[in-house]
Amino acid sequence: MTCPFCEKIAAGHILTESPLAVAIPDGHPISPCHTLIVPRRHEADFFKLTDDERSAIWALVPVVRAIIEAETRPDGYNIGVNVGAAAGQTVQHVHLHVIPRCHGDSPDPRGGIRWVLPAKARYWK
Repeated sequence: MTCPFCEKIAAGHILTESPLAVAIPDGHPISPCHTLIVPRRHEADFFKLTDDERSAIWALVPVVRAIIEAETRPDGYNIGVNVGAAAGQTVQHVHLHVIPRCHGDSPDPRGGIRWVLPAKARYWK
């Protein structure tokens, strides 16, 4: 089975890059400009990345934000990593989501990523 992220990298579908990480468009975006930052090395587990690889991923976040904001003006962002099947990881190559958010794209965005466990999301009630 081939990796869709490795295929995008090999095909040059890269928004920005560094020696250890690249940013690619999400194949199934949940908002305009939803972007993934992935290590160049194929590795499924975020915790098995080297310190340099993790740093390279995080260093691209503000670069990706600037690219997004050149195209659209989001009101906020969700940024996160799913590690393992139990956390919802479906592609077995580390990827950090940079998801632009706009007022009104959700009826009540409070709780943000806490909605991965809906019964626990509304902590303010």
